Amino acid sequence: MKRTTVSLIAGTAALAAVTGFATLSSPQAAGTARTAAELPVERTSLLCPSPSTSDIAETSYTSFTPVTKEAGSGGRAELQAAAEESDGKSKAKGKGKGKKAGKPVLEPQEPGKPATGDTSGGDAPALVGTAEGKFAPGWTVQETTEVAAGSGRGLQGVNCSAPDTEFWFPGASTAADRTDYVHLTNPDDSAAVVDIELYGKDGALDSTLGEGITVAPHSSDPILLSTLTEEKQENLTVHVNVRSGRVGAAVQALDDKLGGDWLASSTDPSGSLVLPGIPKDATAVRLVAFAPGESDADLKVQLASPSGLITPAGNETLHVKAGMTASADLGDVTRGEAGSLVLTPTDTSVPVVAALRVVRGKGGDQETAFIPATRPVGTRATVADNSAKGTTLSLTAPTRGATVKVTASAGSGGGEAVSKTFTLKAGTTQNVEAPTPTGLKGTYALTVEHVSGGPVYGARTLAATEDGVPGFTIQTLPNDRSMVAVPDADEDLSVLQK
Repeated sequence: MKRTTVSLIAGTAALAAVTGFATLSSPQAAGTARTAAELPVERTSLLCPSPSTSDIAETSYTSFTPVTKEAGSGGRAELQAAAEESDGKSKAKGKGKGKKAGKPVLEPQEPGKPATGDTSGGDAPALVGTAEGKFAPGWTVQETTEVAAGSGRGLQGVNCSAPDTEFWFPGASTAADRTDYVHLTNPDDSAAVVDIELYGKDGALDSTLGEGITVAPHSSDPILLSTLTEEKQENLTVHVNVRSGRVGAAVQALDDKLGGDWLASSTDPSGSLVLPGIPKDATAVRLVAFAPGESDADLKVQLASPSGLITPAGNETLHVKAGMTASADLGDVTRGEAGSLVLTPTDTSVPVVAALRVVRGKGGDQETAFIPATRPVGTRATVADNSAKGTTLSLTAPTRGATVKVTASAGSGGGEAVSKTFTLKAGTTQNVEAPTPTGLKGTYALTVEHVSGGPVYGARTLAATEDGVPGFTIQTLPNDRSMVAVPDADEDLSVLQK
């Protein structure tokens, strides 16, 4: 979570095990604090945006929870329309899509095995999911949509995300051939108030319509960016700031010629960023970056290739003016090899956010996906909805060598889990030969666990060619935050409030 402040009082240790409500750390205060225990989270929420307005869209949902030690034996998980309570009673709707009470889209039966559900047509609602007990630690839900024709045709995918209070989306657009929506989903019983700010190459765009947007309880609003400003800009950074409440947010970017996909939010502003998993056959890669502070940023641009870090010719650095969106066209930067982009400060470190727009194919057979800067895998990360063909797992170790364990779960329709271990050299990216479940039936999840060495970043590409059009979508693998530090009951909690 981003910048969450939590006040602790006696008796709230259990709350600390709820994802999205408390994240604790244990500062080294002399004579007062001990190392807090790491326990599995007990409750978590995920929000899935309304997938498509196309009548020919086909959307699948895949839920997966890795088996986690000490997670207990009880609990449940379910994914429902945003306008429904978990008990099936209809909630008030906002401007966005919803549907009347009905059975959940999916209800996982056990950790370690994916659960799937699907919808068709353009009336599919946004979904709100809740997982408790053994289903909560590392819970992952993937939304994948196939659109056969029209604007945004191709494969669109997004990891359903946790509600939050701030999001950055570099890589959005209001250009004539783009139709971009910011989807805002409110999972709570009270309204959320949201500001949407747009930043182009010359700074903030004039817009009063993005201020004070109310998202009703248990509803979802798709906000068309072109209704917030009259300016047509090819490269924009969208800042979603929640004044009250919390929302889930994602940008759906639809292109008349280049297909479309979901643009997930960039990780928090940072001086150094990693954007993993550029397809080796990418024909065009564009870097979009934004510096939200008051200082300009000068970034060193490097590609982590299978053989090490290299500098793209003609794009050695990128200057990002404060409050302005900068971009650089990197062309076919990977040149047939696996690659990830690594951004580091040339001198003074200035926080930035960034994303890549990636194009595969040529001529009329082109398709687009996006790669936001992301957090490292950390202890563990998972991505769902993988298939025996068309799945590529990309891992990069930008600073030091590392070892990871990759586990393919049981299939949604049958099969047994399989694990493999991989060693990554410093400064490299590998498209690893990830395992597939023995006797696979259906789809499966891939879980990456850090074993040793430096930080590892990952991304998964799903590809499916329809009528010669190379549809694909890319999801990053940030840490699943399945564990939380909880102090002992007799510990002095005052040091943990700082």
